[in-house]
Amino acid sequence: MPPNLSQHEALVYVMVMMSAVDREMSDDEFARIGRLVQFLPAFEGFDEDQLVLVGHECSAQLAAPEGLDIVLEIVREALPERLYETAYALAVEIAAADQRIRNEEIRLLQLLRDRLGLDKLTCAAIERGALARFRR
Repeated sequence: MPPNLSQHEALVYVMVMMSAVDREMSDDEFARIGRLVQFLPAFEGFDEDQLVLVGHECSAQLAAPEGLDIVLEIVREALPERLYETAYALAVEIAAADQRIRNEEIRLLQLLRDRLGLDKLTCAAIERGALARFRR
């Protein structure tokens, strides 16, 4: 049975899921996850010492049969609707960390958008903002 997640854990799951979708979690992606957890208001009250444990739990869940679908569903159930856009923005942030977006990452963003019921215009704005932040 999938775990019940706090909203903080669900947001970490989103970032780990995005980082792991291409089968390799880069140091840049993991460092970015840590930095985001440290300073974003959405993580206020989260015990940063739990980050590695939560990341391992997410990885184990993803490796299980139908893991991606299950993780998407438990993330949706754990998050209040007001954090759906935040979750999507965090996924985009991790995808953009290595300054190249792979097909697997694009597909996961589509799945996340659909699962959370986000409109395409909002998602495009979030994506465009990330492109602007990471442009050299």
